[in-house]
Amino acid sequence: MDLVEVAPNSRPPVCKIIDYGRFKYEQKKKQTRSRSASSILKEIRVRPKIDTHDLEIKVRKAREFLEAGHKVQVTCLFRGREMAYQYLGKEVLIKVVELLEDLAKLERQPRMEGRRMNLLLGKR
Repeated sequence: MDLVEVAPNSRPPVCKIIDYGRFKYEQKKKQTRSRSASSILKEIRVRPKIDTHDLEIKVRKAREFLEAGHKVQVTCLFRGREMAYQYLGKEVLIKVVELLEDLAKLERQPRMEGRRMNLLLGKR
């Protein structure tokens, strides 16, 4: 057991009798937890034939995520014969970017990955 100064800036300084190795481990764990919370990736899923009102609701949710400081990945899912009309999915993704351009910047251009088309938005 060691005498560890826990809060050196307080008056009077706070000390505890604890295992120093465990104290360092907990400090490191707190630091990584706080760092990972700042860059959470949220996903919004859309379809190529999505209605305008449904798209507005998805954009509103994406706006909330961006205002909270998260990054947003917008994914357009294609099924069956929709793969022949990939330009419709790209138009939907570009429309999302246009609706959020006051708050978000495009970090990754739309690109196909299998049956999905993704783009990444970050806070401006």
